[in-house]
Amino acid sequence: MKNIINYSKHYIDKKDVFEVSKVLKSNFLTQGPTVKKFEDKIKKYLNVKFSIAVNSATSGLHISCLALGVKKGDIVWTTPNSFVATANCIIHCGAKVDFVDINPDTYNICANLLEKKLKKTKKKKLPKVIIVVHFSGLPCDLNKIKKLSKKYKFKIIEDSSHALGANYRKTKIGDCKFSDISVFSFHPIKSITSGEGGMVTTNSKEISNKLSILRSHGILRNKKIFEKKYRIETHYDQVKLGFNFRMNDIEAALGISQFKKLKKFLKRRKEIADFYFKNLNKLPIKLPINSKDSSWHLFVILLKNFNIRNKLYKYLKKRGIICQLHYIPIHTHSYYKEKKFNTRDFPNSVEYYKTCISLPMFYSLKNRQLNKIVSLIKKFYAN
Repeated sequence: MKNIINYSKHYIDKKDVFEVSKVLKSNFLTQGPTVKKFEDKIKKYLNVKFSIAVNSATSGLHISCLALGVKKGDIVWTTPNSFVATANCIIHCGAKVDFVDINPDTYNICANLLEKKLKKTKKKKLPKVIIVVHFSGLPCDLNKIKKLSKKYKFKIIEDSSHALGANYRKTKIGDCKFSDISVFSFHPIKSITSGEGGMVTTNSKEISNKLSILRSHGILRNKKIFEKKYRIETHYDQVKLGFNFRMNDIEAALGISQFKKLKKFLKRRKEIADFYFKNLNKLPIKLPINSKDSSWHLFVILLKNFNIRNKLYKYLKKRGIICQLHYIPIHTHSYYKEKKFNTRDFPNSVEYYKTCISLPMFYSLKNRQLNKIVSLIKKFYAN
């Protein structure tokens, strides 16, 4: 079918191609200077002390858990309303995963339900870490969650995959003022892309050092120490069992070029969100919270029930509008069903999924395409 409008799409221009081609012609395709430049740009933008580039947000979440000491026998809580990687990283560390239901208005982990669950949980079964997700780019209630972390002694990882450019209390998501670690994604559907790739941020030098070692085979390189001890600066030592989770210079070059366009990318996403708010507000659908702090990675609407949701999804798809459903609750996937989660424990996530649709949202989405999307939704309800 011609003229298909997907729910998301990356935007690459000549400047991106030029920057990547420069690296391809350089002496370093990986482990060169470009990754450090990208890290420094993100660090400065977020006003955070340390930034560590990785080959994906999934990898970033994995080593973030390890850097906070998550291991077999530990318990980590997160939200059911996320991509499975948010929970998988916990299991990869040998720990046990559990969930806290979402707020039915924000679709983020509910701070009030978190507090109730913490109060009911025995001390030995309290979580070591809680991973929050800024779903669709709308920040969680970080202030309350941070207060709870001090009382119940857990660490906080922000899955900020949707939230580059989002704000919270006049600071940037990713500055880690309310968390220990924040993790970003540069997958092609995100605000900026490096092809694949991610960034982990923290204000802790100790955590930063652990992350840097874990992303590169667990190897420590220290010229001063090794030159003195072994009389040769090129010596290196594997001190942990790590991974090859490094970002390469090709990806970093694209990331830097894309980052230069972040401001206009975010501006356009906000314009698209405003268009949807203006043109869909009289229909029998639930619109998301209209927050100036959101980065608008997604624009999710809720329909009256499961049947109407499915009918609208198919109606739009038949006419070339490819929407998406974010997310199938993690605990309902086949793998997680084996872990015997009770669906009744997370009713908000289950009900949310039955009625949600993510409308197209990306920088190059044209006004005529937006008009088509809105017109078709209105026709659906007029029939």
